[in-house]
Amino acid sequence: MRLYWRNFRAGRAGKGPRGLIGLGVLAAVMIAGGVFIALGLHDWRPPINALSVTIAALGCLVVFTLMLSQTLSASSEALYERGDLDLLFSSPIGPAKVLFVRALGVAAGVTTLFLLAAVPLLGPSIVWGHPGWIGLFGVLASLALAATAAGLLLAMALFALIGPRRTRTVAQVLAALVGAAFFLASQARTILGRETSGSLVADIARQAQDGRLRPPPVASLPLRAMLGEPLPLLALLGGASLLFGLSAATLGRRFSDAAAAAQGKTGARAPRRGTASTRAFAGGVFLATLRKELLLIGRDAALLSQVMLRVLYLIPTALLLSRNAASGAGAALAGGAGVVVFLAGQVAGSLAWITLSAEEAPDLLAVSPAGTSLLRRAKLAAAMLPVALLLAPLIGVLVWFAPVVAAWTAAGALLAAWSSGLLNVWHQRPGKRSEFRRRGGSSWLATIAEIVVSALIAGATGLAVAGFAAWSLIPLVLAGVALLSLRRGEAQIARNGRTLVNS
Repeated sequence: MRLYWRNFRAGRAGKGPRGLIGLGVLAAVMIAGGVFIALGLHDWRPPINALSVTIAALGCLVVFTLMLSQTLSASSEALYERGDLDLLFSSPIGPAKVLFVRALGVAAGVTTLFLLAAVPLLGPSIVWGHPGWIGLFGVLASLALAATAAGLLLAMALFALIGPRRTRTVAQVLAALVGAAFFLASQARTILGRETSGSLVADIARQAQDGRLRPPPVASLPLRAMLGEPLPLLALLGGASLLFGLSAATLGRRFSDAAAAAQGKTGARAPRRGTASTRAFAGGVFLATLRKELLLIGRDAALLSQVMLRVLYLIPTALLLSRNAASGAGAALAGGAGVVVFLAGQVAGSLAWITLSAEEAPDLLAVSPAGTSLLRRAKLAAAMLPVALLLAPLIGVLVWFAPVVAAWTAAGALLAAWSSGLLNVWHQRPGKRSEFRRRGGSSWLATIAEIVVSALIAGATGLAVAGFAAWSLIPLVLAGVALLSLRRGEAQIARNGRTLVNS
């Protein structure tokens, strides 16, 4: 828990008083919301019926998937970022105990994260009118224990199936997929284009009214535990604790062996003569830098998983836009094109943050014969190339069904991606790539600017697709004004980079 606290403080070190003020404002807003919830629900007693039981169970499933995403990532990283595991596994302490404590720390960290969101919102209701709702915190703890056990089992299964070299990348990508699983499942009907429509909750409510919804008796345990019934709460905590204990006890020795194997098989390999490493600079500085950045993006699974969530949100939107273009649904094309453009800007901004700000040896690049502007253009191209590859199939489909929509969407996505890249050029936060996993992202100013500029360009694209090309100039001009106001010169960029690296 000390290490978790240190990592949290290290992640907030560069944000200073602004970060504390932001946290204070967020906490005040959440507490105020909790007070309003307590006032509104003071005399309300949740019914225990098929509808409420099903919704509570689905809510627990969503929270479990979010927790599993984090625990799977943490479990896979424990095989590679060992730190003190060499010392611990060579000490008289048993591997099962080492794994138990490390896994318990992961579970406690995940639980704390969700409690920070739940306590301000539900604390006032618990104090005034609903003391039994404190059982929700026990349900969160049981979900965290179960998710940690599942994360350990999945990480070890991947290690056994595909080996240590691929486990890290696959586990990080799988963690992103699990984190977005509920969103993708909720969009399945829209993506597949079925005739019936409506949200998942609306379908559940309809089935409950018809009497067709009959969840099994065990499905009522989460809701009863949330309402403070002691036996269901003890059953959930006991079952999750048993699963957690068995996983840690049975995987202890295998975990130590897997950690040792990972250390031996994922080390750096010496380049052989005549391989691509000796010919990497044949294409010039630009292509060499481009190859290097794309290679590092592919290798760094932890950073790539942060971008993966935005990519996962982009894919269903792109499929929906393609289907609307094929069916001739003109009204839906404008909104879909705008969303695709906005997400393209967000994905490009995340990749640009990695390529432009993450450098293990920025001083070496600064004194190299290559020009700074040339290196920067190569890094920016490396950030935009994956976005172009992602959008190429969508643009191809749109060219076939709606060429005008394809042109506007491609132009808007290119402009949004380029704008996000420029914002990351002007407002860099240089640092070592190994430290980026505990940094939230680019600077707060660049993050807000990316959202605003991408939204304006997305709005302009939507208006143009809808046939109001003249009106699209208004948000486009506003985006240009925002970019010009945030532009920084070479001297300012260099000075900012030296200040952040030295600090």
